[in-house]
Amino acid sequence: MNMWILEVTTAADAVKGALRFKDTVWNWVTDTAMWADVLFSGLRILLIFLLTRIVIKVVYNVIDRSLERKTGGRLMSNTRRFTTVGELMKNVVTFICNFVMIMLILSEFNFDLAPLLAGAGVLGLAVGFGAQSLVKDVITGFFIILEDQFAVGDVIQTGTYKGTVELIGLRTTRLLSTTGEVFIIPNGLITNVTNYSLSNALAVVDVPVKMERSLEATLGLIGEALKGIEERNSNVLAYPNVLGIQSMSTSEYVIRIAASCSPNARDAAERQIQNDIKQALEKQSMLEQAQAEEEVRKKAEAEAKAELDLEKIENALEVTESPNTGSRRQIAATQEGEEGEE
Repeated sequence: MNMWILEVTTAADAVKGALRFKDTVWNWVTDTAMWADVLFSGLRILLIFLLTRIVIKVVYNVIDRSLERKTGGRLMSNTRRFTTVGELMKNVVTFICNFVMIMLILSEFNFDLAPLLAGAGVLGLAVGFGAQSLVKDVITGFFIILEDQFAVGDVIQTGTYKGTVELIGLRTTRLLSTTGEVFIIPNGLITNVTNYSLSNALAVVDVPVKMERSLEATLGLIGEALKGIEERNSNVLAYPNVLGIQSMSTSEYVIRIAASCSPNARDAAERQIQNDIKQALEKQSMLEQAQAEEEVRKKAEAEAKAELDLEKIENALEVTESPNTGSRRQIAATQEGEEGEE
């Protein structure tokens, strides 16, 4: 009996609980104020989302137009670098806008943003301290690309590293030296850069000449040797300027030659100038040697001819002297015969 009463009571309580839950659900469903708040919150969230997309789109267009106005420069003529700068700036804008949008949406759900922002600030500070070098490399790389300090293919020197730029990234720059070594340099370590590819170079060549050689003849020989060098080597932009004597000693004097050449082509231009002068000096030496040999040959021929003429004269004298000698012998023999008869 008691069990039956307990079961009836339990069933009644379950029915009452179900009725209360039903009433609660009905009241929640029919709560017009709540639904109005939900509607307005949803509209505000949608408006925030749309405004965020519009802002991102407008900033994207501004970035594209700003970079396109600089297409005449060396930087923006490089598609990869243009893409790198544009995408980096767009990613930063997207991150900031989305972060602000998320914060505004959370505020619509009555979240307390102060602890969240404080935690994000502490986390960002910790990451910043832990990745100082990485942040420095990225920021420096961004400004290297944006300011067009150097481009792929340029020959640069930073510190003790010199080579041709193969790759420019946001974190590192890769150089290829003339002897084949590849240098990978963090952008944060690039403080001073010497770019050899921005303007025309000046090739300077010093030619040592023996003191015995005439200055006027030497200058004329060098000037003649360098004629047409612009056609033989496209790196030389103009006819070299023979500056004159740079230094002088008791045994030799040095002639300095300067020529304007293409960027990063100084070594090639200097080699061409030296080759031309060396060939001219070799030809001049061969010509002088040939002239000396010719003079020696002519002198030898003249001496041989003189000896031959002398021999002919001596022979002629001997021939002319022979009859007189015979007559004198006959006269002496006659005189000796006469003396014997007496």
